Amino acid sequence: MCLCRTCGTIERVSQQGSFTLAPSSLTDALYESLRKRIINGEIPAGEKLTEQRIANEYNVARPTAKACLERLTALGLLRRSAHKTAVVPELDQDEIRDLFFSRRTVESAAVSVLAENKSIPADAAQAQAAVETAARDKVFENQVEADIAFHSALVAGIGSRRLSRMHELIMGEVHLTMGQFQAHRTTSPNTVAEEHAAILESIEAGDPEQARERIGHHLEQAQNRLLARLEAKSSETPK
Repeated sequence: MCLCRTCGTIERVSQQGSFTLAPSSLTDALYESLRKRIINGEIPAGEKLTEQRIANEYNVARPTAKACLERLTALGLLRRSAHKTAVVPELDQDEIRDLFFSRRTVESAAVSVLAENKSIPADAAQAQAAVETAARDKVFENQVEADIAFHSALVAGIGSRRLSRMHELIMGEVHLTMGQFQAHRTTSPNTVAEEHAAILESIEAGDPEQARERIGHHLEQAQNRLLARLEAKSSETPK
């Protein structure tokens, strides 16, 4: 892999092919590349990421690699205890339940405020269109990205920077689990799109209680799919 220091573009050249990310700062481009590799399972749960490994793979300085590792760790995509190497985590059942408890608390508050104002954020409507397109085309990776964007847009739409920061931390781990377990694949591609549409209908109708109920149901279904995939994976693992 090679990262161009003039434009911040990451290029990967190997026997498997190459890929390029859009220009950005070195750290941002590096972060985005590693984030996608972790979420898509190219760097699987349990694998270690060191500053030296990243510096070698992307031809960047170790301080740049360190900054990227710290960002990934802060969002829950990596875990590192004191004096230990950063590792891609895999959440257990209790952690997934706690994650979705936190997520429901934040997102229920957000849709309630939006419904009180009958306000659908433009970014949420745009993300919903992307969800529907991905469902129609059956492109799993696009569906996951659009799903994350939809929920993030709902929270961002109420204008609370603190709540958005809290939600960003939660969604890092959510995105990780969605990629690792690919739970979207266990239901019809249209299910998520339809549940999102129902949430937006409640917001537009100015019904906070219904909006909370619908997002609660949506998140419960998502949690159950993840737990089912985790249980299935555990049963397949040799004892």
